[in-house]
Amino acid sequence: MLVPAALGLLFLVLPLAGLLVRAPWTTLPQRLTDPAVLTALRLSLQCATLATAICLVFGVPLAWLLARVEFPGQRLVRALITVPLVLPPVVGGIALLLVFGRRGLLGEWLDRTTGITLPFTTTGVVLAEAFVAMPFLVIAVEGALRAADRRYEEAAATLGAGRWTTFTHVTLPLVAPGIAAGAVLGWARALGEFGATITFAGNFPGVTQTMPLAVYQTMEGGDLDGAVVLSLVLLIVSVAVLAGLRERWITAA
Repeated sequence: MLVPAALGLLFLVLPLAGLLVRAPWTTLPQRLTDPAVLTALRLSLQCATLATAICLVFGVPLAWLLARVEFPGQRLVRALITVPLVLPPVVGGIALLLVFGRRGLLGEWLDRTTGITLPFTTTGVVLAEAFVAMPFLVIAVEGALRAADRRYEEAAATLGAGRWTTFTHVTLPLVAPGIAAGAVLGWARALGEFGATITFAGNFPGVTQTMPLAVYQTMEGGDLDGAVVLSLVLLIVSVAVLAGLRERWITAA
């Protein structure tokens, strides 16, 4: 078992090590202070954080519904929630366009009544990232809810606490580590999103160009060293977040 495990670890780590070996360390400080790089990084962090907030607002109640309420079609709903996990991101971007585009199911109404246009805007980036990230949070929170000891909730109900009070004062503290773990995973997924973003929001510097899109454009422009630097920034941010937070929260869960 040790040999296959070692080979599997090597398979995952070697490409990441290639970034470190290939990185242009002599020009790294100059490249990292490039205004375009800083702008893309700032936009990535902001959009990923806002997308995670959306996932928390809608994903936690959805996870509670799946874990605590039995209803017809529950398996179908759970399957639909996990579809973005296996759906090609470009297909997700097209689906978002068909719903929120100017001639989409909801986008046409929004444009006509409020003048709000979502595609090819920063808001579109946030929506695309939330679409692909929410399943990670829902799955983590639903698992935490199913593993939580329901006797505490039953005791609160026996003492006269209403459903909302029980949820906010008992259930949420019980599953807080699971929510945190799901939020971290969702944030990391949103940070690395590419296909849905470029399809639904485009690739406009300063508006919709996140770090993954900047990597793609730099690579297409023939600047391999620049693409390596941008990739290295994403790698460092992702590893720092996952290693520093996810391990502790998931262990606590």
